[in-house]
Amino acid sequence: MPRRNTVVWKRTSLRTPGILIFGLVMAPCGWILNLTSTVSPNWRTLNTVNGQPPNVIVQQGIWDICLAFNTNADLQCNQPDIPYFQNQIINIAQGLMVASLVVTLIGLAIVIPGARCWRDNPNWVVAGLGGLLIFLSGVMTIIPISWYTHILTQLNTTTVTSDIREGYCIVLGYIGGIFEVLGGFVMFIGICRCCGGKNRGERRVDEAGTGVRHPKPLPTRLNVPSLSQHRSSASSVPYSKDSLDDDVSFPRAKSPAARSVNTNSNSGQPYDVDL
Repeated sequence: MPRRNTVVWKRTSLRTPGILIFGLVMAPCGWILNLTSTVSPNWRTLNTVNGQPPNVIVQQGIWDICLAFNTNADLQCNQPDIPYFQNQIINIAQGLMVASLVVTLIGLAIVIPGARCWRDNPNWVVAGLGGLLIFLSGVMTIIPISWYTHILTQLNTTTVTSDIREGYCIVLGYIGGIFEVLGGFVMFIGICRCCGGKNRGERRVDEAGTGVRHPKPLPTRLNVPSLSQHRSSASSVPYSKDSLDDDVSFPRAKSPAARSVNTNSNSGQPYDVDL
């Protein structure tokens, strides 16, 4: 019976995988933005209110209503508006936004131990489940934000005005929800190995260098003759064997004759004796 090959995967680096780092950065950022969107009373603003000075702006949220002024930074909150808080979207938004904040914290509490857990390899199942919770928390944020924006001008209120605008909480809620959706989805796809293990930062054992996937041909061995081997008498050079015993003398280049050096420096001068 042929032996079945076992596929072994090896991590290319001991650092935390990139998809987990991405999710662990996006999820807390989204949670902070969603928290700001939940507690701030600025889901929509009412400008040019009847019976109010021109510099008064009514800011309505899901928990409170405040009066803001263009001339200063003062806020007068706890403004009564019973018809506004009786709108269906207000109660739904309160429940979903709070639930989103709680679910995000639970997801982060699950992802953080699963990402490393002080081991070499992450627990991908645990991290994937935490990413799924973060993904769902982002969806729970986007639903009330989108619904509120869709019926922005149709909400019942005691304040009469024709200039209704979106507040900054709508923008922060959209951004925070998208951050959580992206971060949770990226961490969730790590629960399964795809793209050849690239999503987890893994490779096959043979691709990581511990095995040989494409073996290279062995180099050809060359036989080098040794001096200690017996020299063959056969030769391909066309001369007789007796000519090897003849003394062959080769002419040598003649060395140049040595120049005579005159050691007598006074050869051109007469001696005193001659005089």
